[in-house]
Amino acid sequence: MIMFEEDIKKACEVMQKGGIILYPTDTVWGIGCDATNPESVKKVYEIKKREDSKSMLVLVDNIVKIDFYVENPPEIAFDLIELSEKPLTIIYSHARNLAKNLIAEDGSVGIRVTNEDFSRKLCQKFKKAVVSTSANISGEKTPSNFAEISSEIINSVDYVVKYRQEDPSKPQPSGIIKIGDGGLVKVIRE
Repeated sequence: MIMFEEDIKKACEVMQKGGIILYPTDTVWGIGCDATNPESVKKVYEIKKREDSKSMLVLVDNIVKIDFYVENPPEIAFDLIELSEKPLTIIYSHARNLAKNLIAEDGSVGIRVTNEDFSRKLCQKFKKAVVSTSANISGEKTPSNFAEISSEIINSVDYVVKYRQEDPSKPQPSGIIKIGDGGLVKVIRE
């Protein structure tokens, strides 16, 4: 448990200074940073060699935090999160309080409330949304566990979390749903 707490402390310190982390989430390993820091977000796009017109999602530790990052989130979103049996990313319109280069051109952002121990505690301690994007170069296969992450990605971040590096399980990416104005629900990935 000491390593777990030390990892969270160190990861938060790195993100506070604008750094980039590699960390386990409720789905696959993620590249992460302070979701409110545009310079950090830019670094993540550069690491992934990804156009910044392709937005990335953010993790929060509690359903209540959605209100801070989304203007008037639709009530159906809260029902979907509570009913979902697996990790669920919801794309909301009217994002706010996040780095501008993290928000899609249409003003939307993907947010997932994480229930996995490490990423939930990380978001809790950091007290802000944390970027979570798969630990791969854009267009390459998404690694399903730490052992599959390329050395190029590992060497490009400022801190690599030690917790769960030995875990051989292969979690699946989250489901993705977009909720438009008026509560219209569109399934992007089951």
